[in-house]
Amino acid sequence: MDVNGAVAEGFEPVGEAFARNFATLGERGAAVAVYRDGRKVVDLWAGAKDVDGTDPWQRGTAQVVRSATKGVAAAVLLLLHQRGQLDLDAPVGEYWPEFKARGKERVTVRQVLNHRAGLPVLDRPLTPQEALDPARGPEAVAAQAPAWEPGSAHGYHALTYGWMLDEIVRRITGQSAGEWIAAEIAGPLGADFWLGLPAAEESAGRAGRVGDIEGPEPPAGAVLRARPKRSVTAAYTDPDSLTRRAFAAITPFPEQNEPAYRASALPATNGIATADGLARIYAALIGEVDGVRLFDEATAKLARAEESAGPDRVLVVNTRFGLGFMLHGSASPFLSPDSFGHPGRGGSLGFADPASGIAFGYVTNGFRKTVTADPRAQALVRAVRESLTKGA
Repeated sequence: MDVNGAVAEGFEPVGEAFARNFATLGERGAAVAVYRDGRKVVDLWAGAKDVDGTDPWQRGTAQVVRSATKGVAAAVLLLLHQRGQLDLDAPVGEYWPEFKARGKERVTVRQVLNHRAGLPVLDRPLTPQEALDPARGPEAVAAQAPAWEPGSAHGYHALTYGWMLDEIVRRITGQSAGEWIAAEIAGPLGADFWLGLPAAEESAGRAGRVGDIEGPEPPAGAVLRARPKRSVTAAYTDPDSLTRRAFAAITPFPEQNEPAYRASALPATNGIATADGLARIYAALIGEVDGVRLFDEATAKLARAEESAGPDRVLVVNTRFGLGFMLHGSASPFLSPDSFGHPGRGGSLGFADPASGIAFGYVTNGFRKTVTADPRAQALVRAVRESLTKGA
């Protein structure tokens, strides 16, 4: 496999790990980018642009990053808070009156971000056509009763998170989250990240085709370790579980390669980005990138302060969340306990680590059966850690 791009001196382990992902972990097409203190130190890509094709991945090839979208979307609310336009502890209904229905009068913006709102499921899932209508998701969540007492527990809001966040942004700014990201985050940074792929980018073929892939067979003796816990397996197979219902809030799920899906804006799941775009945004959350800084020090601390930890009522493992960002932990290991970011189901990952000044972005066109800790992304994170340990 020919690997394209470059790594700065000291970060060679990342290039080696990236090549091994193709040789041993079934990678089809992918890219990784790493910034340190606002300077790009890793920029690599290889393989095919499309999971089912042979055209080569190019510099600037973008892919759907699934829930890695959530971290960038969370930055919108934190920036509105930083600018004095949003009170994190205000009831959501203060900005969005219709949300108050069915016992949700006291649900706060903070609880939306830290996955404690109790609203991970819809009693009636949306169809794909309904999901692409920006009004239907928020309407469905506003009419939904909580699955648990808001604030009493946390559970991953796989899809409903995006509808709640998008409507809060609309009520405050008059713009969708995607429009706000384009104007206030991606645009000023020159970052390739879209929540709603523009027609010009679609016609230019910027986004590759994504799809599910099988991972390699585990080595002999590792089968038991590779199998998920029985409780996790049961949660994903039981149609009545919160887990299954949370991921089925849109049923069936839209075809992710359709132009209509890529042009829509679902802040929980359908951002489209390059690896550099993800890493560049995270770099600007913790420092300056070419004269642009997004979070001030107080907001960066707020982003990584623990808000929820322990048993997750949806993912059925222990998870840690800050305000919209996942935090370093067993379910989603990042670089250090200081890291914050978000994985995308099946592969992609973006995060920042203020302690080391590292910002990381990884995108792939091949989605594996992982939720928060894909082996390919984790191999790259370990390689970044190795590089720092050796004095990069």
